[in-house]
Amino acid sequence: MKRKSLQEDEATDSLALDVLLWMVQDPDRLLPFLNATGLTPDALRRAREDPAILDAVLDHVMADEPVLIACARALECPPERIAAAWRRRRPPDFEAP
Repeated sequence: MKRKSLQEDEATDSLALDVLLWMVQDPDRLLPFLNATGLTPDALRRAREDPAILDAVLDHVMADEPVLIACARALECPPERIAAAWRRRRPPDFEAP
């Protein structure tokens, strides 16, 4: 199993936080996320850097291609970069013995 580097982890966390900041700028983007997760705006504020929240943010964006494309455009990055960050945050695949 290949270990992720600390630098990769930090870049992935930073991108996930950028995606979250993009979402919170518009209630029409934020409300579907809050509804899907059951979070309140206050809970999201308190836990914004929690790894589980960052995972949920990337899961949410990756689940809707138009949202992914809009986010990537707004962040001026290719959608593949967001997809790669999403994959890096996934639990590792374990091979059967």
